[in-house]
Amino acid sequence: MASLIVLGVLALFILFVAARTIRIIPQARAGVVERLGRYSRTLTPGLTIVVPFIDKVKPLVDLREQVITFAPQPVITEDNLVVQIDTVLYFTITDPKSVTYEVANPLQAIEQLTVTTLRNVIGGLSLEDALTSRDNINSQLRVVLDEATGRWGIRIARVELKSIDPPGSIQEAMEKQMRAERDRRAAILNAEGIKQSQILTAQGDQQSAVLRAQGEREAAILRAEGEARAIQTVFTAIHEGRPDRELLSYQYLQMLPKLADGQASKVFVIPSEFTQALGGLGSAIGSAIGGQTPPPPAPPAAGEAPPAGPSEPPTLPRPAA
Repeated sequence: MASLIVLGVLALFILFVAARTIRIIPQARAGVVERLGRYSRTLTPGLTIVVPFIDKVKPLVDLREQVITFAPQPVITEDNLVVQIDTVLYFTITDPKSVTYEVANPLQAIEQLTVTTLRNVIGGLSLEDALTSRDNINSQLRVVLDEATGRWGIRIARVELKSIDPPGSIQEAMEKQMRAERDRRAAILNAEGIKQSQILTAQGDQQSAVLRAQGEREAAILRAEGEARAIQTVFTAIHEGRPDRELLSYQYLQMLPKLADGQASKVFVIPSEFTQALGGLGSAIGSAIGGQTPPPPAPPAAGEAPPAGPSEPPTLPRPAA
């Protein structure tokens, strides 16, 4: 029985020693080995063997990129305004030995360094510059932090300002300013729209007047050409038909009522040619009845004056319309 107990204890001791000797390091992890209290080596991912009771493996170091969110920090700007800035930090451990022995608490050290650097950067900027220059602030923070944490075996990948919150009174003033600016832009755009509309309306009226005048001119030209062609056609037809004196006298008598037609005409004036046309028409009627053509009037003898016509045409009063 005692031998069994001894064998059991020995088996447990061998298992314990084997567990302390064989170590498996996961991917993206690293282990720092101390031999008799001093740094010995860094374990890489995979299966490794250490000397039990002599080598000590410290807690594994995560080599993946890590994210830290810091609580909002009060920062004073150049124009003496206190703003609350929330920061997000991305970092990666590049040297497990340095991060183990160079700094006691890496996360706390990074946080305090970030807050100090942020106050230095924001302290040299006004509120407006801080709100509009986030990329510049992020670049400055990353450069300063990366330079300071390099000896700790930590590489700062990115620094982002999550939010910048000015005081409530400043936010209200900024909202009023923004609202006034938007109202001003809206008024300018409205005025420009009205101006453009009036310009287009004036241009449309101008073009319409020009086109209307051109149309009236072309219509007048076509109308005058038509009347000229009509007169030319009538003139040609009259000369080709060779009208006699009696026909012309008859046509002249037919045109007299049209000449006297008018709302403002109070007096009807009989031209002197009326008596000649009437005489010619009477001679034509008489010759048609008698069967012979009356002889034309004899020309005046030499030295004699032609028969004088009426001194002025008789006038007959016309009743008012």
